[in-house]
Amino acid sequence: MHWTVAAPFIHSLELSSSAWLTPYVPGNRHSFTIVPHSIPLQNWHDRRSATTSFHEWVRYGQQAIDALQQAQGGGVIVVFPQLAATVGILQQLAPRPFPVVAWLFNIGTCYGGWRRQIAQLSLRRIDRFVVHTKREREIYSEWLQLPIERFEFVPYQVSEIPITHSENTEQPFLVALGSAHRDFATLFAAVDRLKLPTVVASGTRALEGFTIPTSVQTPFGISKQDCLQLAQEARINIVPLLPNAAATAAGQVTIVEAMRMKRALIVTRCNGAEDYVQDGKTGLLVEPNSIESLVEAIQLLWNDADLRQRLGEAAGEYAAAHFSDEAAGQSLGRILDKVADQASYC
Repeated sequence: MHWTVAAPFIHSLELSSSAWLTPYVPGNRHSFTIVPHSIPLQNWHDRRSATTSFHEWVRYGQQAIDALQQAQGGGVIVVFPQLAATVGILQQLAPRPFPVVAWLFNIGTCYGGWRRQIAQLSLRRIDRFVVHTKREREIYSEWLQLPIERFEFVPYQVSEIPITHSENTEQPFLVALGSAHRDFATLFAAVDRLKLPTVVASGTRALEGFTIPTSVQTPFGISKQDCLQLAQEARINIVPLLPNAAATAAGQVTIVEAMRMKRALIVTRCNGAEDYVQDGKTGLLVEPNSIESLVEAIQLLWNDADLRQRLGEAAGEYAAAHFSDEAAGQSLGRILDKVADQASYC
């Protein structure tokens, strides 16, 4: 079956990453055409607003229309909820049905009222939603009033990350990367008690209103490569998360990247973190809102080089097997087979 792929982070077909996961789909049953976004996608941390602007919706709409025009009677794969909603509306207006798979479907927060009604209307004919935590299957099924079988859990994937830096043993430090649903209050309290050097690379909006401890540095505007270097040089990577029943998922990107780089990792046990970190085997899970739990985990890893090495190596092996492009491509092929089989009987 032929599929057009529309992902907002692909804006040029000349990039090495523009093929996305399609080279890793096994067999020759499916073929693909990539439809690029009109401009490069803005870094989430640099955005002034967490909501999608009118001009951004226009660009999503144009990419969706381009994808349908090149579908050649096949199906469409979209990445991110905005494209799913846009294609979903066009799907209902089309003269004949066509299958749609929505990958990386993460709303962030499930709103009520008219926003929920619009989401239910625009997404009701999407054939498969691919989510990256198990809890999202139930959350979105209830929110959209759709059968849970339409929601598939596939772990978030990250390509192999070259390890170009080693742990800084002369000036060791902790690092916390990312912004979404981060529990900086607990992190700052823990590191302030321990007086350990810490780098927090996040967005300005995420750190507004906090009193930053003297042991914490907060560099803004640094590049992705700078973040990866910090993660590799840090003694411990920490992903402190806020438990929030309204939050669908958070932290998966940072978690998987750290694991791919074989880093010793501490993550709060919430928001789907348990789908990625095996406590005591590939990292440490700490209790939500618990300064004591975080302090204890930091002290344990900070003072035990062998444990850091063992957890990091196990994390790297597990991530290569479960969170790689190759693993995600296998899952994509499986889902496309099911949707294609279903379409052939309709």
